[in-house]
Parts: sequence; C-alpha cells; structure tokens
Amino acid sequence: MAIIESVRVPGWDSLSWLRYGFSTRAGGNSSVYGGSSLNLGWTKEDDPANVRTNRAGFVAEISGRGIPMRLVTARQVHSAVVRPVGSEALDGSLETPEGKAVLEGDGLVTDVPGVLIAVGTADCVPVLVVDPVRRAVGAFHAGWRGTVAGIVGTGISLMKDQYGSHEGDLLAAVGPAIGACCYAVGEEVREQFAAAFRYGSELFREESDEPVRLYVDLWEANRRQLIDAGVNSGRVTVIGECTACSRLPDGGRKYFSHRAEHGSAGRMLNAIGIVP
Repeated sequence: MAIIESVRVPGWDSLSWLRYGFSTRAGGNSSVYGGSSLNLGWTKEDDPANVRTNRAGFVAEISGRGIPMRLVTARQVHSAVVRPVGSEALDGSLETPEGKAVLEGDGLVTDVPGVLIAVGTADCVPVLVVDPVRRAVGAFHAGWRGTVAGIVGTGISLMKDQYGSHEGDLLAAVGPAIGACCYAVGEEVREQFAAAFRYGSELFREESDEPVRLYVDLWEANRRQLIDAGVNSGRVTVIGECTACSRLPDGGRKYFSHRAEHGSAGRMLNAIGIVP
C-alpha cells in the first residue's frame, strides 16, 4: 500500500493529545475506482476486504507511532442527529463484526481517549470540532440537508451538555467538500436555506447561461453556523478544497466526488479523537 496522507489543519498539530485527519483518495488498496485508491466506505462496488485494509491503514496513519485507537462511525442518513460516544466503544460494541456502524445519525462526539470518531463524505461537508480545554471532540457530516437542519449547532450544544464545553474555547475546521464552483442545485434548495437562515440567500450565486444555473456555498453555510453557535470566527478554519475539481500535480483527482464521478465513487473518512 502506498503512503497514506491526510489533510491537516494549521495549528492543530500543536495539541499533542489530539489525533485527526481528512482523508484523500490516495494511498489505498482499492482498484475499482481507478488506480490504487483509499476507499474508506462500504460501497457496493468495492470488496469489503479492501475497505477493511484501507481503514486499518488510515487509522494507523491518524493514530501514529503504533498507538491503537478504536474507529467509530455512523450509518449516515442526512439528518441533524448527533450521537455521544462513550467508553462502550472501546470494546467494539458500536460496530458489527464486519466493522460496520451500529449507530444511526450524522454526527458523533466523544471525550473518551482511544476512540477515533469519523464521518464519511464524497462531496458533503465534514466539520471537525475540538475543545482543547475539556479535551472533547466532534465530527459532523453536513450535506445540504444536514446543513439546513443545523447539525453543527446541534453538535456543539451536545458537547456543551455532555462535556461542559464552552463555545469560546472551541476550534473548528470545515473540511474538503464540493465547493460553490461545482455544486449546482435546484431552486427548492435555495428556498429551504432562505427559510432557515437570515443569510440564506447570500449563500447562492447564479450563472446567467441558459438555462440559469444556481450554485450553493456549503463551506460558508457551515462556517456561519459555527459562528452562530458561538465559535470565534478566528478559530474556524475552512480548508477550501473542492472535492469535485481539486487535482493532484499529475492531473489525477485528489478526492472522491459523488457528483463529479456520476454516483460511482468511493468515500473519504474525516476523523478525530483523543490519544489513549
């Protein structure tokens, strides 16, 4: 297997107890999506044995120095449901024998050392949150439906309730996701955003070519939700890489993209945890 690298957040590596990373498609054991790719999702096209190997490699890369960590994911349903993950995760009770998720929802939070929580994406927005004071973390999957439903605010509220987190202490990162450059949507999406947020209409741009095309900025939508939830704007990092059009120096795709690859795409994992 090639070297696995994850996208990092400036400043976060100074937290010696923190483990995190946004995966790319490079460095894996899967061939079904072209080359040797790091598919981390249980997709119908890929061999589950490849996925297990890829996940083990990714967890090892995130954990570092041979430190064992237990990966916990969720069966994502484009909701605003966020689940707390406790010490029961350490015995494997939150995954099936095959390694698939038991919990249903689109966000996970934990303060348990040795647990690596993660959400899967292939265009949707991954948001990672760190409480460096209480040593608690959150991972949220925000597609347009989850964004409209306010999953980021729900997750931060749960961190406050569960761990005593204070909004002003939090760090957050909006990870690689489809950008406003590529994410064309219908008018019904704009209507839902406009109804949900005072700034909803500002998140959209139109291209005047016929037919008129409408694009939404989910990066900015989630950045604003973080700020509305009390996170200081200077403590929010937007990675700013589009999963649909970001390219490697050789011209290959850097990420999986459900939209750009017409529905046949692998999945990234966006993980965060506390070193045991």
